[in-house]
Amino acid sequence: MKIHYLQHVPFETPANIEKWAKTNGHPLSATQFYRGDPLPEIGSIDWLVVMGGPMNIDEEDKYPWLLQEKKFIEQAIKAEKVVIGICLGAQLIAAVLGAKVFQNQYKEIGWFPIQFTEEARASSLFNFLPQKLKVFHWHGDTFDLPPDATRLAQSEACANQAFIYNKKVLALQFHLEVRPENVRQIIAHCEHELTGGQYIQKSEEMLSQEENFKKINEAMDGILNRLPG
Repeated sequence: MKIHYLQHVPFETPANIEKWAKTNGHPLSATQFYRGDPLPEIGSIDWLVVMGGPMNIDEEDKYPWLLQEKKFIEQAIKAEKVVIGICLGAQLIAAVLGAKVFQNQYKEIGWFPIQFTEEARASSLFNFLPQKLKVFHWHGDTFDLPPDATRLAQSEACANQAFIYNKKVLALQFHLEVRPENVRQIIAHCEHELTGGQYIQKSEEMLSQEENFKKINEAMDGILNRLPG
């Protein structure tokens, strides 16, 4: 199974997704837009993973590759590939599926619990997880639920935290893939966003959650194991 990922900035990497792919013997390739990499032929991949980033989905003047990326995501969905979007990646999927992406009432940065919906709990993709799970967030935008998509999770600060579409397209507003070194890198590049707020933690608080990192990585592995091959 060939997995291709789209990376927007050097400091938001596949992290535990890459570890899972290597452990399971799945070839992994990348388009790193910040380096000007080309996109592959859609027929050469089985899964597409769309990573996060500090830009928003409409900054096409500053990041012209966003137009090309949206078309590629749409192509992958139409080709019935497994498509996984994380944070910005989830927002891009939502937009491609016709949903509005907009600034959330609150920025959500740090470790905050999500609650899975009844639909998620009834799904073989998520039924191994507890009803509530503390996950890592770093986002200011959110999205409406796309037509024909199923909402999977919510948090106190954000109504739409995850959805699935057509059983193969999974959007996660939060991060299950990160390890401490990844969060250190995000903090180093985006520390100006830590302005204080009801749902914004301090950097030392984010990095001290050793057990949380372990739990989200186990959750990420479990979801990847249950997605269609």
